[in-house]
This record gives sequence, structure tokens and C-alpha cells, in this order.
Amino acid sequence: MEFLGHVAAWFADPTTWAGRNGLPARGFEHLWISGVALLAGMAIALPIGLVIGHTGRGAAVAIAFANIGRAVPSLGIMGLAFLLLLPLGLGVGPLPAIIALAALAIPPIVVNTHAGLRGVDPDLVEAARGMGMRETQLLARVEVPIALPVILAGVRTSAVQVVATATLAAVFGGGTLGELIIIGFNTGDQVLVFGAALVVAALSFATEITFALIQRAGTSPGMHPVAGSMPAD
Repeated sequence: MEFLGHVAAWFADPTTWAGRNGLPARGFEHLWISGVALLAGMAIALPIGLVIGHTGRGAAVAIAFANIGRAVPSLGIMGLAFLLLLPLGLGVGPLPAIIALAALAIPPIVVNTHAGLRGVDPDLVEAARGMGMRETQLLARVEVPIALPVILAGVRTSAVQVVATATLAAVFGGGTLGELIIIGFNTGDQVLVFGAALVVAALSFATEITFALIQRAGTSPGMHPVAGSMPAD
């Protein structure tokens, strides 16, 4: 209880909220790096997922690479990016972290986008083709709206992973709330380590809730389960 009292006092201390290493500054840094990485991951993953989900071609290869990407540690990718960017003068800073976090965001989005599109009723797809829809129209007007909740679930998973992992950016001078954790470890300040980690956990939870609401908003009202409803025989 005494330790928690010290943590509460740390949050109440005005210096915790001021300066370069204050929670607002490091928190904003954490969020913008996470946001840029997530957007970069989406820009790569969504087109791949849409193509393989719609056509079915290349799906095995893309899913295999996505699963391999899940197995590669983000810290290892950051280290590799750091070494490659160092001769260009870009090794120290947020860029290695953004590259690694974007790579972390790609697999769930690719897998979920593919699964969502392949899960669309084939009879519905064929009916749309029979009405004369072109492939791009079929994708945009039929498949994506139906698959959107599954696609957004993949984005939601990626977003939470990216926010939680962005703390590693501090290892390569990228800042974020991880900088406070490193300072705490170096100085033996357990209160600082715990407080900063608590803020990261809170941000991850807030990200989960935010994207859950986005996912719900992106789900057609007709696809929401009705409380107490029973499946038809």
C-alpha cells in the first residue's frame, strides 16, 4: 500500500506533467508514433488483403508471410532498421520504431481482411455479378460492407499491439513513454517504471475501447445480434 501511495504522489506531482519528460509530452509522442505506424501498416496490409480476399489468388503465400511476420520480434526489426538507417543519419529517432511497428500491424489486418472477404456468401457474390456489377463495384458495394466488421477487428488488434509495443522506440532514441521506463530502470526508480507502465496499459485499454466502438459503428445494423433472439429453424 505504501508503494501505491508513492505512485499516487508521483501522479499528483506537477513535475510529472511538465517538461520534455512529462506525461503529456511523452504520451503525445507515443500516440503519434503509434498512429503513423498503424496508418502505414494499413496502407500496406489493406490492399493486399482486399486483393487476395477478393480473388483468392496468392492467399496462401500472403498468409504465410503474415504469420512469419508475427513470429519476428519487433525489437529485432527495430534493430535491423536502426543499422540500415544509421549511415543515412536516421538511425536514432522514431523512424526505426515506425518501420517495426508498421510491420507488426500488417499481419492481423491482412489475415482478417482476407477472412472477412472469403466469408461473404458466395451466392450473394454471384447474384451481384449476375446483375452486371464489375469486380471493383462488387468489392466496394457488396464484399467490403459485409466484411467490414471482421476487417475492423483486424485493425483493432493491430492498433492495440502497436500502442503497447511503441514503448520499445525509446531503446533507439525514439522517445515515447518507454523513455520514462528506461529512465526509471537506470535510476532504480520503481515508482517511475510502474507509473509509466500503468499509463501505457491505460493507453492500450483506451485504444481497445475506441476501436471496439469504431468496429461497432462500422457494423451494419442488420448484422448486430439482437438480445434474446433465437436462430431460425
